[in-house]
Amino acid sequence: MALEDEVSPNAVKVYKALKEMGMLSEEKMGTAERVTLVAKLPKTMVMNALQELQTKGYARRKVREKAAGYYLTK
Repeated sequence: MALEDEVSPNAVKVYKALKEMGMLSEEKMGTAERVTLVAKLPKTMVMNALQELQTKGYARRKVREKAAGYYLTK
């Protein structure tokens, strides 16, 4: 089953942005701000898409001191 079949089009866009930026492990995670710039979507849409990716198991969120970090797991 393809990613496009499981999540919304915005989530696919955010997934591709994360992959393009190389956020593939906890050491290389980035903030939602950076994802917003690359995905060219409003921050609310990016946050909703990240939440959806987390729910489906495609991304992880790591709470840090200033801003949460996100990275891909699949």
